Amino acid sequence: MEAFTFYNPTKLIFGKDQIEQLPQQMPAGTKNVLIVYGGGSIKKNGVYDQVMEQLNKAGVQVHELSGVEPNPKLTTVHKGVEICKNEDIDFLLAVGGGSVIDCTKTIATGAKYDGDAWDLVTRQATPNDAIPFGTVLTLAATGSEMNAGSVITNWETNEKYGWGAPPYTNPKFSILDPAYTTSVPRNQTIYGIVDMMTHLFEQYFHTPTQSPIQDEMIEGVLRTIIDTAPKLLDDLESYEHRETILYAGTIALNGMLQMGYRGDWASHNIEHAVSAVYDIPHAGGLAILFPNWMKHNLNVKPERFVQLATKVFGVDPEGKSDQQVAEEGIEALRSFWSSIGAPETLRDYDISDEKFDVIVDRAMKRGPFGNFNKLESDDVEKILELSK
Repeated sequence: MEAFTFYNPTKLIFGKDQIEQLPQQMPAGTKNVLIVYGGGSIKKNGVYDQVMEQLNKAGVQVHELSGVEPNPKLTTVHKGVEICKNEDIDFLLAVGGGSVIDCTKTIATGAKYDGDAWDLVTRQATPNDAIPFGTVLTLAATGSEMNAGSVITNWETNEKYGWGAPPYTNPKFSILDPAYTTSVPRNQTIYGIVDMMTHLFEQYFHTPTQSPIQDEMIEGVLRTIIDTAPKLLDDLESYEHRETILYAGTIALNGMLQMGYRGDWASHNIEHAVSAVYDIPHAGGLAILFPNWMKHNLNVKPERFVQLATKVFGVDPEGKSDQQVAEEGIEALRSFWSSIGAPETLRDYDISDEKFDVIVDRAMKRGPFGNFNKLESDDVEKILELSK
């Protein structure tokens, strides 16, 4: 392992009816709150009313920013920043999934920055202050509720980047009630499962060799997701299965599983480029790209792929070469994702190779990337070709 320091300032509040803790979790003296949410599902499933009930109890003035996109756009961030500055907002509350939380993080820092928030996303500037914010999670997927990461799309330039600036982009608290996720439709549930699994895979593929504890934890979470996902998809309103998947999404990317090394994250970078050009669901793109990233990088460290195949997917290594075992593991992943309804190829989103050059250009904006294996433009091109 490499030397590391771990610190996560987010208070996790998990369980049924924990929304009742909202008033006392907000900073003392809070007066003006901006709640940020997406397309309005929280009004249909009753979450909005429960949140407003608690905010009314707190005696705060509430302002709203709705319509956050699945791939949150810079234009929406700008709207939020303007509201914060005009209404003297002193606390933000993200009510929704990872996209809403990511947008809120950038609003929180952008509102305290004199320039364009895009400067922060592109790392041309570093925030030194932020409006404090909390989250009420309604979708198990990204882990954004307990980390500092945010992903924002600039649709005008077809650029999409991940960024973060702890502790400014860490939520002060996150309230997770599994009951709030029981109304999530099947397709979004599938995307959430894929997303959290790719977060685990991205961390699993690293170069340090001394990581048995982290490996066991990641493998255990993956096996639990693989076991639970089909059960949940057969019973979407199951509180028990929602609870398991909700916690898995948080633990997958709150920093605990990546102590002592850096994960790869190349597949995420390629997917950001794809969805910056085509605006497809993030996890849908990952479901297509990640198995092909694995095929492309199989010979970098074959033993890593063998370990995953045997310990997570139960591939029998008897009488087989490492290459065969690893390939069976990759196919097992592809088969599992296909079995739950995840997309398999870029054609599933009507994406051809017409704009591969644009995608490669966007992916390479910050130079070669990936910590398991550094990718150049020709590597990205080959992975896209495998994904057609």
